[in-house]
Amino acid sequence: MITIFMSKGNSLESIDELARDSWINVVDPSEDEIAYLCRELNIPQDFVMAALDIDERARTDKEGDAVLILWRVPLYQGRSADIPFTTIPFGVILTTNVVITICKMENDIVQAVVNDQVSGLSVAKRNRFTLQLLLLTASRYLRYLRRINREVDRLEDELQLSMRNEELLELLKYQKSLVYFTTALKSNELMMERLQRSRLFEMYPDDGDLLDDVLTENRQAIEMVSIANDILSQMMDAFASIISNNLNVVMKFLTSVTIVLMLPTLVASFYGMNVRLPLQDSPYAFLFTLIVSFVLSFAVVLVFLKKDWF
Repeated sequence: MITIFMSKGNSLESIDELARDSWINVVDPSEDEIAYLCRELNIPQDFVMAALDIDERARTDKEGDAVLILWRVPLYQGRSADIPFTTIPFGVILTTNVVITICKMENDIVQAVVNDQVSGLSVAKRNRFTLQLLLLTASRYLRYLRRINREVDRLEDELQLSMRNEELLELLKYQKSLVYFTTALKSNELMMERLQRSRLFEMYPDDGDLLDDVLTENRQAIEMVSIANDILSQMMDAFASIISNNLNVVMKFLTSVTIVLMLPTLVASFYGMNVRLPLQDSPYAFLFTLIVSFVLSFAVVLVFLKKDWF
């Protein structure tokens, strides 16, 4: 799907035809749409295919007048997904006339821009527009990280009450998300540092300051994700140990109960043999077996209580 926007004052307006200083947003294009873009805008097809490759890492490239800047953006797939938060490639192709953004799926970065949630955007200033998209990406990582922390806190409260494996598996999902975030953010940082050194496109002094802000925000996201990942790992290890310890306590209690209940059965088994037994002719024989069974069981209970086995 291809949509085209132009800056009108402080907002964006959708248009139907390609125009100079426009923004072309491409989401999961068909083969015909890819061929159309490459033909009309004179951009390499490799640039488009790289942005659509779900496993592509952040990088920059230049061919002729076209510059490719590719980074990974966060994507929320839903709480029921195997990995609730993941990352996907997001490509920006800069030409002398237009800005092209390409992504395999709809994402919050583009939606925020389309909905005018970012102030001061101007498609005509293509380099600054790209840097503002990078800054918006770093902010979205921090926002998603806060959501992950809230979900982890919720699961921690549930684990304290139930200690079930389901909550641990949910925590594992969010730990996977943090791993994806860490990998993507570090890859984005390397790309931006290369962008800063190589000067693939001309940056004005204000643009250089904005790139520094983007790097700072990205590094903050890396540190926060690393801290959250360490805390989550330690929490999962702690709860796994607690669950294992609780299982051992239950098994120890059941074993102790089994031993206590076995003693009356053992006494009754001996006194049920078809041989001559003490007090077998006494009317108090049954009472005697009950007393012996009770005394033995009570003695074992006292021993277990002393050793804290109950």
